[in-house]
Amino acid sequence: MSAPVAPRIAYVNGRYLPLAEATLPIMDRGFLFGDGIYEVTAVLGDHFVDNEPHLARLDRSLKAIGIRNPHTIPEWTAIQRELVRQNDLKQGTVYTEVTRGTYEREFTCPDDVAPNVVMFTQAKNLLANPMAETGAAVITVDDLRWARRDIKSVALLAQVLAKFEAKRAGVAEAVMLEDGVVTEGASSTFFIVSSAGVLVTRALSNSVLPGVTRSSVMRLARETGLQVEERPFTRQEMLAAREVFYTSASSFVMPVVAVDGEKISGGRPGPITKKLRAIYLEEAQKG
Repeated sequence: MSAPVAPRIAYVNGRYLPLAEATLPIMDRGFLFGDGIYEVTAVLGDHFVDNEPHLARLDRSLKAIGIRNPHTIPEWTAIQRELVRQNDLKQGTVYTEVTRGTYEREFTCPDDVAPNVVMFTQAKNLLANPMAETGAAVITVDDLRWARRDIKSVALLAQVLAKFEAKRAGVAEAVMLEDGVVTEGASSTFFIVSSAGVLVTRALSNSVLPGVTRSSVMRLARETGLQVEERPFTRQEMLAAREVFYTSASSFVMPVVAVDGEKISGGRPGPITKKLRAIYLEEAQKG
């Protein structure tokens, strides 16, 4: 007779609860308006990957929309560690969401409304990802998002629609375009390796999310002697690139082998992408 499966545990406003009991009021502003911020941190064994930059970005996003950060970085980390412990998570992600709080459905609310905090874990095999060996296919879609894409808002309808387009096309990710220029992926940052061997990604602005994995990969690329340029690039330049890859908290460095059905790097992960993934994972597992 098999042992009973322990209930999955979530965190809601100071309490660790079985997932089925972890609820928020209907009047939560994140539910009603998408009025909130979120972060996702990868977990590899005892290590949180790039956690302090993720929590710093959480603080930045909260400040940008005027929500009080309810915890310090050490407090957030302690909650994450306890949640990982209670779920016996060995590999996967910790999701954190902070909403403006609970109030009658009005567009504004008093400044002293207490934020709501929700956190949960998701078990995933992040290291042994078959797609990292074969490479990912992607499609391009129009970027329908708002003007402050640098804020990691829970209002993700445009990204959801892009992901559904990718699903219908049978591919892994959608690359969003604005006037033919790549902004970023639906849940990732895109890079190309030019014909000259230069690593290119879009510069930070209100138009793109400041990717935490992006930042780490760019640092590692420079440390290995790669030239890095932060500038716009077009769909046509992406199709002509030597290599293409995307980064995110859960996919790390993911090679792209086809864009809109056209092969990239002969339909195989390129050597620069594979090297960057290897050194990123080596660093991530050291903590």
